[in-house]
Amino acid sequence: MAKERILFITQEITPYISANPVSSLGKFLPVSMQDKGFEVRTFMPKFGAVNERRNQLHEVIRLSGININIDDNDHPLVIKVASLQPSRIQVYFIDNDDFFQKLESDIDVSGVNREDNDERAIFFSRGTMETAKKLRWDPKIIHCSGWITSLIPIYIKRLYGDDLSFKNSKIVYSIQPAKDMAPINPKIINKLKAEGISSRDLKKYASDTTDVNTLHKIGIDYAHGIIVNDPEIDPSLLDYIKESGKPLLMAPDMELDADKYLEFYNSLCN
Repeated sequence: MAKERILFITQEITPYISANPVSSLGKFLPVSMQDKGFEVRTFMPKFGAVNERRNQLHEVIRLSGININIDDNDHPLVIKVASLQPSRIQVYFIDNDDFFQKLESDIDVSGVNREDNDERAIFFSRGTMETAKKLRWDPKIIHCSGWITSLIPIYIKRLYGDDLSFKNSKIVYSIQPAKDMAPINPKIINKLKAEGISSRDLKKYASDTTDVNTLHKIGIDYAHGIIVNDPEIDPSLLDYIKESGKPLLMAPDMELDADKYLEFYNSLCN
């Protein structure tokens, strides 16, 4: 009997990013689910803080080479891969010099203070979905963790929903701690329309002042279940989740309890 599959799309994974609560959970969940008998793959951004030589990343030519157009600008997509030791789980890295080079002004490894976070999230989402589609790998669960993954649920539902790789997947979105972010460019709504997402789907998010909560709300609205890992979550955002009526797992202390997460995954599939 074939193993069930879980695709983790994660903002940070240790040891590629120095150990912290977010990156430690990013490693713990894939390794734990593999230990429980699942087939697992992972995606993350190839932030400039990732040491390619030490972590033995190499480019996957057959998956690289497409250009992703955002606001009339073409951005080359480069896919790199490494094996997470000792589990040997494959980690696919979404890379592009425009979005993921390390800058001296970055306040953390993901550069949340940058003004282009809207386009970085779009590029990461498109790059991940195009690559996952090429892999022809149909996961039972797609777990998206962190603000940079927030657009993936709407991409799956509205742009990739008919693809056999994702048609029967249950989507989980995790809200994780992050440093204070730069405001999100309100033009993200028009950029998502240009991607092919309808005005009807985006109307509720249109605003002159757009922040990270806008990204989180998109992730919440198009996921099947929500996990809160942020102990300082905005109370209004927590109310938004509860009002949605969607299954919710509160794990704000980033506890490394594999059974708790597995039970939540199973509840979505039953």
